[in-house]
Amino acid sequence: MGMHRATLETLPLFLTVEHPCSYLPKRSARNLVADPKAMNKDIYSQLAGLGFRRSGDNVYRPHCLNCTQCLSLRIPVSSFQPNRSQQRTWNKNQDLHVQRVKPQFRTAHYALFKRYLKARHQGSGMDDSSPSEYLAFLTAHWSETLLYEFRLAQRLLAVAAVDRLDDGLSAVYTFFDPDESARSLGTFAILWQINEGRRQGLDWVYLGYWIRECEKMAYKTNFQPHEVFVAGRWISVP
Repeated sequence: MGMHRATLETLPLFLTVEHPCSYLPKRSARNLVADPKAMNKDIYSQLAGLGFRRSGDNVYRPHCLNCTQCLSLRIPVSSFQPNRSQQRTWNKNQDLHVQRVKPQFRTAHYALFKRYLKARHQGSGMDDSSPSEYLAFLTAHWSETLLYEFRLAQRLLAVAAVDRLDDGLSAVYTFFDPDESARSLGTFAILWQINEGRRQGLDWVYLGYWIRECEKMAYKTNFQPHEVFVAGRWISVP
């Protein structure tokens, strides 16, 4: 099937075998995966509206037996209001310059990625990624992936990989200087994407999956209002 002919209605979907859950201990997981050979940006945009997420070339949605903890979460950029802590983070980082660059391998990005994983996610399985694995994780050959650099003067502090969808921005992955924790760069990167989505006239910033029992994902619900995808529809959480 050629990519130009693919539609959501004809898109092949596959179910993975069960594997250990990456987020909840002693749980098994499985995913519904769209055929990467038939994928294109338009279909991906539609799938994002159905709770799917991209990792590398794979677009997937959890489809676990007896568990519905993974909920896709998105932020309506027009109605988002930063709380006091987020406003402080925004103000604190106004000395940073943000620049869009092409989604290609850069030694400085890769070095920062490795430092970030070593400090924040050591033993995750990603911390020994090769340069090709690193780039394959952030990008896809069919997606409109944007890399945004956050710099203090010439010093690289953070990189955000973002997919441009038809109706919004999808936050793929953000990594930053672990020595700059006082800046809350992860929060600032999301705030910046919300602002950028608003500037571009888009509706949403998609933050991927949120799991109530997973402490590492708790930050996502701090962005309010937001919506979660439950039982086939988006539900607003004020």
